[in-house]
Amino acid sequence: MSAISFRRTCLGVTAVACAVLAGCGSLDGMTRNFAGSLAPYKVEVVQGNFVSKEQVDALKPGMTRLQVRDILGTPLLTSVFHADRWDYVFTLKRPGAESQLRKFAVFFKGDALERSEGDAMPSEAEFVARLDSRRKTAKVPVLEASEESLKAFAAKPDAEPATVVPAATAPVPVTYPPLEAPAR
Repeated sequence: MSAISFRRTCLGVTAVACAVLAGCGSLDGMTRNFAGSLAPYKVEVVQGNFVSKEQVDALKPGMTRLQVRDILGTPLLTSVFHADRWDYVFTLKRPGAESQLRKFAVFFKGDALERSEGDAMPSEAEFVARLDSRRKTAKVPVLEASEESLKAFAAKPDAEPATVVPAATAPVPVTYPPLEAPAR
């Protein structure tokens, strides 16, 4: 290969390399969008006990531990060293959003609820609205019937009265069959 053809080849390779590098700058945004669409799916991680504002409002001093458990559920943390304290912790981690952490604790004196403390809890409607990011304009329906709606329903002449059919009550068995076959 002569020096002139070698020089032309080097210039050609250099020109192609410059063209490729210049093209990379214009494709940068498109490349990012393409790479973003190939990113692996990241799941939402929900851990702990969600405690709503309505549940907190239902707590009254003097309630038994069983009543508190019925309202809030089983506590996430109980300590041998702090038997009179139940901790409810809730975390929500979503891709592309800041993780949420809520803490709530109830304190007992003996078997009776003494007090509770913790973060400001969202209502159930607020929590559901935060979870469903696809429907921003959706309104949570009212789930309670007002006195007017009940009177309007009762005033309809074509409405049939609801009949309650008692469930068939079968006698409760005194003994149960064995779970395993008898050994032979």
